[in-house]
Amino acid sequence: MTSYLAIILEILLKNAAIPMGWEIATEFPIYVGGCRSALSNHRTISLNSVVCKQLEHVITEYLWKV
Repeated sequence: MTSYLAIILEILLKNAAIPMGWEIATEFPIYVGGCRSALSNHRTISLNSVVCKQLEHVITEYLWKV
C-alpha cells in the first residue's frame, strides 16, 4: 500500500492540488458530561480521509528530517 500512496503523493505534488473531498472534514459533537444542552459540555471530533491523513503524516516526517 505504501507504493500506491507514494504514487498518489507524487501526482499531487506535481499538480500542486489536493482532491476536494480530502479537504472536507465531518465534525461530530461528543458529550463529555454535565448538562447536555450546554455547548461547553461537548467536544468536537473531526473525521478526515484516511489517505489524506497518511499523506500528511508522510509529508510531516519528511519536513522534520530536512
